[in-house]
Amino acid sequence: QVQLVESGGGLVQAGGSLRLSCAASRSIFGITMRWYRQAHGKQRESVATITSGGSTDYEDFVKGRFTISRDIAKNTVYLQMNSLKPEDTAVYYCATDGTTRYWGQGTQVTVSS
Repeated sequence: QVQLVESGGGLVQAGGSLRLSCAASRSIFGITMRWYRQAHGKQRESVATITSGGSTDYEDFVKGRFTISRDIAKNTVYLQMNSLKPEDTAVYYCATDGTTRYWGQGTQVTVSS
């Protein structure tokens, strides 16, 4: 089992940047981690993935703007978000991948126009 705690959300103007963090209660070595988001009234959607081997993948709507990374020594995954748009407004969650998926509680990101 692993607990995940997201932080770093907030209110930012369009074009601005935020860096989200996801701190895990134990080592994330060998674990694929994902960031998801859920806008009000919409389904949760995948945003970015970092595999156990360190490869990254992004949904088209964030490619070139968001960067997922990790610090295994700190048990932390990050999501650097640049050139934010109002449509990026959502609650952002990190999660483990695998047979059992663990989720954080989410952090709100609001982008004003």
